[in-house]
Amino acid sequence: MSRTISHVTVIGAGTMGAAIAGHLANAGVSSHLLDVAPTELTPEEQSKGLSLEDRAVRNRIAQSGLERMTQARPASLFSPELAELITLGNVDDDLEAAASQSDWIVEAIVERPRPKQELMARLEAIAPSDAVISTNTSGIPIHIISAGRSQAFQRRFLGTHFFNPPRYLRLLELIPGKQTDSSIVADMRAFAEKRLGKGVVIAKDVPNFVGNRMFSYIQSSLLEFAVSNDYTVEEVDRLTGTLIGRPKTATFRLLDVVGIDVAALVGEHLYDMIPDDEDRDTLRGPLGTEVLLTLLQNGLLGVKSGQGFYKTVVDREGRKSFWGLDLQAASEGEVDYMQPARTNWPAVDAVRNAPLPDRLRGLVASRPAGEDGEETGDEAAGLIWHTLSRTLAYASKRVPEIADSLIDIDNAMKWGFGWEMGPFETWDALGVAETTRRMEGEGLAVAPWVQEMLGKGHDSFYRSEESSGSGVSAASMQVYNPQTGQYESADDGDRVVSIPALKRGRGVLAGNSAASLLDMGDGVLLLEFHTKMNALDLEINPIADAAIERLHGSATGLVIGNQGGNFSAGANLLLIGALAQSGDTVKLDAAIKALQQMILQLRRAPKPVVAAPYQLALGGGAEVSMCADRIVAHAELYIGQVEVGVGLIPAAGGCKELIRRLISPHMKAQNADPASHLQRVFELVALAKVSTSAAEARQMGFLGPRDRVVMNSDHLLAEAKAEVLRMSEEGYRPPDVTGNIYAAGRDYLANLRVGIYSMREAGFITAHEAIIADHLAYVLCGGELSQPAWMDEQYFLDLEREAFKTLCGYPKSHERIWHMLKNGKPLRN
Repeated sequence: MSRTISHVTVIGAGTMGAAIAGHLANAGVSSHLLDVAPTELTPEEQSKGLSLEDRAVRNRIAQSGLERMTQARPASLFSPELAELITLGNVDDDLEAAASQSDWIVEAIVERPRPKQELMARLEAIAPSDAVISTNTSGIPIHIISAGRSQAFQRRFLGTHFFNPPRYLRLLELIPGKQTDSSIVADMRAFAEKRLGKGVVIAKDVPNFVGNRMFSYIQSSLLEFAVSNDYTVEEVDRLTGTLIGRPKTATFRLLDVVGIDVAALVGEHLYDMIPDDEDRDTLRGPLGTEVLLTLLQNGLLGVKSGQGFYKTVVDREGRKSFWGLDLQAASEGEVDYMQPARTNWPAVDAVRNAPLPDRLRGLVASRPAGEDGEETGDEAAGLIWHTLSRTLAYASKRVPEIADSLIDIDNAMKWGFGWEMGPFETWDALGVAETTRRMEGEGLAVAPWVQEMLGKGHDSFYRSEESSGSGVSAASMQVYNPQTGQYESADDGDRVVSIPALKRGRGVLAGNSAASLLDMGDGVLLLEFHTKMNALDLEINPIADAAIERLHGSATGLVIGNQGGNFSAGANLLLIGALAQSGDTVKLDAAIKALQQMILQLRRAPKPVVAAPYQLALGGGAEVSMCADRIVAHAELYIGQVEVGVGLIPAAGGCKELIRRLISPHMKAQNADPASHLQRVFELVALAKVSTSAAEARQMGFLGPRDRVVMNSDHLLAEAKAEVLRMSEEGYRPPDVTGNIYAAGRDYLANLRVGIYSMREAGFITAHEAIIADHLAYVLCGGELSQPAWMDEQYFLDLEREAFKTLCGYPKSHERIWHMLKNGKPLRN
């Protein structure tokens, strides 16, 4: 990347513009956030004696946008203080000065061509000649927005379509114009991927680009089919959500979130702009259109109006349920809602727990009612086959209109809409040849290039090919290019490490059902967990032992990391619950000790160990992370010691590590008092605090000053490997685990116990929570030592284990464990 972007001007402080400024702040990039100056005073401003010339009034709209963004839930900012990187202003007073400081100017104003065109004319006159200028339109072709601008302007102009909220939705569509300088596209892609953590798709300059073009067709097709075939709202969402690898919001819940008015407007405008799309009439299916019109006429816009395809019903006992719109009634202009009802589908039940590719194959293999002369069948199969087959066919026909690469269409749906597999990945999983024959047998045409590909003997859109690089053989992923008729590399080079590619290329050095040990190249090993939720299980121990053995040999170092889902949601709670319930303290002690020793061995390893946590790193996941010499974390890291929620305390080094990180360093100073630091750690564990970002994890103490944060999750393992190599080159020495942990002793334990007693007497905690807190305080203080002392790490591990075993003997802890396993949330008892 040759272009440096250190300051940005965002024009438009609405939901999208303010969120873009917020995410720039997350990346450490300062910005100006501008909007128009108001033309009228509010009653509050009038009461204060302000005028339209007062700065507070002129910046009011931008200020309001910033406040909405900082108060948004889930949070737009990694931490509140990052808002200080955003300077507010208005376009009348501040645009020229802000633009003069900016490397990039992004327009995010009202979604209409004329205002955007007028703003571009103004920017052309005042913006620095080397500043990149972009529009955040969600669907207006950018050549319309830049119409009338000079060639010099066109060269530095492009579309940058963020998906909302930009912190959480990875997709960024970059839309170059015909004259956009290719170096600017490359620089913006590099900046977006590395600094903003975005998954970038290069889209064509056509209406709705990639993601929204696909989304509009898929939703319209599914709505028309559901109404025509008498499916309920609830049935459609059960069949088009996680079952087929899409988010829980599925179809109608997603439309409620997006806004039914927004979805209808997008479809209406899109229809007029795509006269050559052979499937555009799907956007105006008569029954689906009537349903949307009924909702709009009654002001039922979804979440924003409190009711749409769903409404919340509260019964006399205060229990909530969600009733779905009666689609048949709505197609006839009536509004009515239906009580939830459970439908049983044999085809779904047969494959529900299978991996996604197997699940999809099983679902489409079950023929719908009426097919092949059958009078009975599975209604689930009918709807799922309809939406999958139409999606696949439509995606094929939009290449190369909306994107040149199949990968870009797949990634747009994964990164922008939360799909597990994109259309072409799904097609590969189902079998391209057989599904194509079935579709064409039903009169559903696919693009000619698909038949040409099959005619050449190619039976998949993606394939792997052996390659060698970075000291390790790996399987390079290739993708079919319809325009050349050849396969091309689909890899992202050294920035991305793919665990499946490592396994295909070099195989597994050691592995079982719980974990695998892989070779990342250059002597660096990877310890991957693959249990449910990547929970720590005793089956991981032998694979960790194999890693330790190699670290004592020729290996350079170790990365602990996974891909997909979460880093680790904790220890195997089912195993702990069973052992606790059985009362077999010998087996329980052995299980805890085995986990402790595995983690301690990783901490004492003779070569550098780097953990790469992301998303959830709870309980044991936090302990594994903190045992490493260095943490290279993804920016979206939700880490915490949450064991008190199941009636226990951390017992695999979590207490010990927090003391080592947050108390011991301060106690090396003369006459230091541990009280405030001890209280901080106590509250961190006793309140089961979990970070909302890696930035907050650093503030909480889970990340240290030498630990790093990576914005792009795809780059996480590669950066962790690079950290191992850096540490090795600098001359690594394993840590000393003797006499390095401060034990405050009985006087400070007494102080914590006074606080616990007060909390119990005031009714803030239950009797059992007081017991848990007492055991936690005992461990954190190093027991009832008569004087403070520096102790070995093993000493604290022994204290953790004994407290854990004792708490496992309480029936109320059993209740907490089983409640969590059954309901997925903690019980306070």
